[in-house]
Amino acid sequence: IHSQGVCHRDIKPQNLLLDPETGVLKLCDFGSAKVLIRGEPNVSYICSRYYRAPELIFGATDYTCQIDVWSAGCVLAELLLGQPIFPGDSGVDQLVEIIKVLGTPTREQIREMNPNYSEFKFPQIKAHPWSKVFRPRTPSEAIVLVSRLLEYTPSGRMTPFEACAHAFFDELRDPNTRLPSGRELPLLFNFSQTELTIVPALNTALIPPHARPPSLDIAVSSTMSVNNSNTVPPSNNALDSNNGAPGTSTSGEPT
Repeated sequence: IHSQGVCHRDIKPQNLLLDPETGVLKLCDFGSAKVLIRGEPNVSYICSRYYRAPELIFGATDYTCQIDVWSAGCVLAELLLGQPIFPGDSGVDQLVEIIKVLGTPTREQIREMNPNYSEFKFPQIKAHPWSKVFRPRTPSEAIVLVSRLLEYTPSGRMTPFEACAHAFFDELRDPNTRLPSGRELPLLFNFSQTELTIVPALNTALIPPHARPPSLDIAVSSTMSVNNSNTVPPSNNALDSNNGAPGTSTSGEPT
């Protein structure tokens, strides 16, 4: 939906419907969703409090779909913790909880969230190590993923496709993985041709070989063929120059 410019603006556990038998997850309640247009102001008081991105707390009206990424990061952190990661009774409380974990935002980070607050002075608090935020046995890949979703700067957050291609989800790409009940996983990789054109460079990391459509395999093979055809072995002259040292050109620069 982000590729179409649509921002959900209210991602939270209550809006994520999971079928425990099939493992299918559905995103619901698009009542707050909006097509975001650059330069067109939006209301800043949007999204449920525990899942509000910091730029919304700062009152930004020119935010992007990356506010959904922050919300998704909060949901993932809550699944790992068993409770909301940033609880707060007000916007100020919410910001304090975020700063306790991420530390005080830099001036540059504040400027990207909302330039109107770039000169505002905050108490300097160091970031709390992510490894200490979660329980000791929390998978390191999960912690890294959360940290990449919960970045102050919207442009620094992962995109949805980057998150799906993250190593944390590699278990789902294993053809032998099953649901706790023993049932096969639902269809996770049946992306449309349109979806496969959003970030083509991620397709091979996103979709495991056993689930790739023939068109994707052909594209991968073509890319490899092009790359191989561009690889030229060093000539005898190159090997003979510089006292016969391999891997150097006549100018002495590495080839």
